[in-house]
Amino acid sequence: MSDAEQPLPSLTVRQALKKYNERISVNKRGSKQEKYRASTISKTFLGKLSLSQVTTVNVADYRDMRLASISRNTNRPVSPNTVRLELALLSDLFNIAIVEWGSCTDNPVSRVRKPKIPPGRDRRITWGEERRILRAASKHRNHEIYSIVVLALETAMRQGEILSLQWENIDLRVRIAHLPITKNGSKRDVPLSLRAVDALTRLGVGTQGPVFNYTSDGFKSAWRTMIKRLAIQDLHFHDLRHEAVSRLFELGTLDMMEVATISGHKSMQMLKRYTHLKASNLVAKLDGRKTLNKGKQVISQTIVPYPAALSEGEGEVTLQFMDFEHLRLQGNDLEDVATRARDALLRELVNLVRHSKKAPVPTPPLEYADSAHVVLIDPL
Repeated sequence: MSDAEQPLPSLTVRQALKKYNERISVNKRGSKQEKYRASTISKTFLGKLSLSQVTTVNVADYRDMRLASISRNTNRPVSPNTVRLELALLSDLFNIAIVEWGSCTDNPVSRVRKPKIPPGRDRRITWGEERRILRAASKHRNHEIYSIVVLALETAMRQGEILSLQWENIDLRVRIAHLPITKNGSKRDVPLSLRAVDALTRLGVGTQGPVFNYTSDGFKSAWRTMIKRLAIQDLHFHDLRHEAVSRLFELGTLDMMEVATISGHKSMQMLKRYTHLKASNLVAKLDGRKTLNKGKQVISQTIVPYPAALSEGEGEVTLQFMDFEHLRLQGNDLEDVATRARDALLRELVNLVRHSKKAPVPTPPLEYADSAHVVLIDPL
């Protein structure tokens, strides 16, 4: 019998997917997700067929069956994008089996219509939802969840990027978080707002090691539980990244390339999906006015959070601003003192603007990061 007439090695789809996971998926960053998709495919009728038996009809039947299925995680129909990813895995499996394993001669997946991708999500978090989430996160038994939510809204980082942050890659002096590896495979530096810096320093600043102890699955579970308890409908954690990118555009001071540098989007088309801008923020542009005139620039640069030392003793709370010696607030209730501190700081900064005086630069975070009794007071 000639080589051309030799029978092909018999592998079922289930066996081939196991081999694919062990040899191909392990070298990918998304190996965990691919293993889950492979397991899903293996448990269906396709898993029992040999590679050479699978036809376009079988693949189409699998596609339609999955689209009609209910996801166990969300209790909703399996999304078209999920099915597209499963078919992409199956297609690559057949290509590898043809070229490298010699287990089949055809890729039936390549000729089957893929589910149409639905429009990108345009879910924006409302002001009320944000307040409820942050209030609940601040009271959560794991105090890390509050900082994770704030960082998502302030930096547009992905969940995986936030959870993988390392202290040695964060420079609070210049307010930069370095991401040595991201979803698209390239490194990136993310600028940190004062609010983002506060979210990090409240955890206690380290010199090395992970910033967060949450695992991906652990955080997903905590997020779902919190959102369900707050009765907030149809809000994914990834929507916070969408919200953050949209807010960057709505600032009116950054162009698309600058936003892409912060968010890490390589495709301008992908970035466009995240920029569903609020119409109310575009009214000024329709009127022909500049987004930020000189006066607004002065205010936006002056009305910023400032650190204050917090002390408590004998039933009295004291807040002393580190950059304004004359601003010292006292009282019996912390919330009341904090409210009065915000008002006092706002009046002080507005008076400086009114009299064309320069406000002091807020004390750098590194100078007070070791103190557990320093808080940032946001005048707004």
